[in-house]
Amino acid sequence: MDKKNTQSTLSVIFRGTALVLGVFLLALCYNTLLLPNNLVVGGMSGLSIIFQEVFGWDARTFIYISTFALLLISFIFLGKEKSYNTILGSILYPIMISITSPIATYILDHSDVSEMLVIVTLAGLFYGVSNGIIYRLGYTTGGGDVIMQLLSKYLNIANARANFIYSFIIILLSGLLFGMSSLIYAVIILVISTLLIDKIIVGISNSKVFFISTKKIDEIKDLIHVEFDSGLTCIPTKSDMNHKKSEVLMVVVPNREYYALKNRILEIDPEAFFIINDCYEVGGGRRHKNIPFV
Repeated sequence: MDKKNTQSTLSVIFRGTALVLGVFLLALCYNTLLLPNNLVVGGMSGLSIIFQEVFGWDARTFIYISTFALLLISFIFLGKEKSYNTILGSILYPIMISITSPIATYILDHSDVSEMLVIVTLAGLFYGVSNGIIYRLGYTTGGGDVIMQLLSKYLNIANARANFIYSFIIILLSGLLFGMSSLIYAVIILVISTLLIDKIIVGISNSKVFFISTKKIDEIKDLIHVEFDSGLTCIPTKSDMNHKKSEVLMVVVPNREYYALKNRILEIDPEAFFIINDCYEVGGGRRHKNIPFV
């Protein structure tokens, strides 16, 4: 019991530390790269830059007010369960905005980076890594995420589509306000950050999983066993057209053997049908020469 309590405590400490780090990096990215260069990438951070330019409102104050207002709205319209993971992020983000403000001032005063391509690349990296850490832990920083969920709930659309609509409107406004170059920079940042977020949340694929349907099933089995020294799984199937029973072979191989296996299958059976997907994690089973398979 003590061991379980210790592990649970360590897990809570790790998650809390990681969340603080992620929010800190996100706030530092905002104060150092996004706000000084009017780079609008969506969310309440993007709206704060637009409101500062149009109405002269202080961007950081806008984030404080809007974040806490949206947290309250989330509890009212989305409920406690969906708002729970928003609380910590909504509190931490404005605080980190204030904490990182003097740090950002010091960095900007002692750096001479003026090339926009470098600034945009750094913004994409920091924005992606920080959001990736936050999302992987199952949290959000509120703000735009709350608006996305409200759009999804009351317009009956998927979260991804709601996020696209919301972000598109904000980025379009930034393009109209700051010019086409600002819009292009925002798109570059989003592309870089989205790739990083996906990699941090899902992981880096180090294997490929093949699902193979072939008339030369015994030859393909021998190929996989002998040439690739790997095991496989035979999945019974039945055709929807003629109800004929057959087998689909499933095998996992390292990325480095992806093309070799694909080409050898086609050499044996040019009419073979197969599906190949990224495989992010393989557990259990046996291993031959450090090659995972099921």
